[in-house]
Amino acid sequence: MTLRFSPLRLDAAGTLPLWRRPVSLLFVMAFAMPVAFATWSALLNNFVIEAAGFTGVEIGWLHTVREVPGFLAIGVIALILFMREQVLGVVSLLLLGAATAVTAWFPSLGGILTITMLSSIGFHYYETVNQSLQLQWIEKDKAPQTLGWLMAAGSAAALLAYGLLVVTWKTFDLSYNFVYLASGGFTALVALFCLLAYPQFEAPNPQVKRLILRRRYWLYYLLQFMSGARRQIFTVFAAFMMVERFGFEVNEVTALFLINFLANMAFAPLMGKAVARWGERSALVFEYAGLICVFLAYGGIYYLGWGVVLAATLYVIDHMFFALAFALKTYFQKIADPGDIAPTAAVAFTINHIAAVFLPAALGYLWVTSPGGVFLLAAGMAATSLVLALMIPRHPSPGHETIFARLAPAAAE
Repeated sequence: MTLRFSPLRLDAAGTLPLWRRPVSLLFVMAFAMPVAFATWSALLNNFVIEAAGFTGVEIGWLHTVREVPGFLAIGVIALILFMREQVLGVVSLLLLGAATAVTAWFPSLGGILTITMLSSIGFHYYETVNQSLQLQWIEKDKAPQTLGWLMAAGSAAALLAYGLLVVTWKTFDLSYNFVYLASGGFTALVALFCLLAYPQFEAPNPQVKRLILRRRYWLYYLLQFMSGARRQIFTVFAAFMMVERFGFEVNEVTALFLINFLANMAFAPLMGKAVARWGERSALVFEYAGLICVFLAYGGIYYLGWGVVLAATLYVIDHMFFALAFALKTYFQKIADPGDIAPTAAVAFTINHIAAVFLPAALGYLWVTSPGGVFLLAAGMAATSLVLALMIPRHPSPGHETIFARLAPAAAE
């Protein structure tokens, strides 16, 4: 059933109060999502080890299940035939919050995998639509700075959640159930507010509502694939290492996450300015070169016996490098036809998650025999991404998507 609202064109949204404008909605959602997701992530490794006795094998399978909805994000194209993108994004955010809230009610392998699947559907469909709305609603010349501030807003929300966890977890002897209910419930309530308090905004360029794959976007597709493969090793195994190898407790893992988001709050707006000034190519080259060094150093923890201080430092640096990933969004915004943004966001999310479906489970088996080998593999992925980033031109545009393309009008495909 289609949800019907009277649409408001973006060029008329300037007459609304500041808090009801499109970019304000993006900021509210950017703040709400990490409260549930960051709390789920902070508690996850301790929760699954204590509640269900997970090892590297089970954690690999959990993250494989978690990434299946990302692989199926292409389904967004079908859903927006019946539901506006904005509504789909808010409903997905609501699902993420509700599923996070009841996570602790299912302390078994089957239960954890099931509730993870539901929360992941909410997370990935929200992220797919949110990326599309950001690129449609934010002007190109303001995109790097605004995306940097949106990232800072998300970091502030995660920082608040982590800060409360660090201060209250042991002080008040909190339970997993209470924390999941509080964080997931907050995100769900904010999603309901977004659904009811904001008008439906109409972007000036109608979106293509079918599957499209354009030859001229090939470099963007490859960068998305490598980003998804590389991200899995950081998301799945870097934090798991802190618990399994160094025995971090919930408050210690959360404190590490807190430091991450403090750094992101400070540096994300500066990174936005840097991308605007130096371009996407330079930003991505810097990110991937840094990640090669970080992943090699992770391997040294296992092969050379380096200690917990270095591991924690690398984790923070790792997280900061990944914050530059929004440069990939602005690269696509510059080369895309305006009507391609929504369907390509869905296709890109699916491409991003191809490796995510099989890598966590496969690497879970490698992890139990050679954890250092997992990080060496990640360094190789970062090196591949670096080579691809060097193919981005200094000033990308339609018809000039790569250094190999001639500066000419893009052919219709």
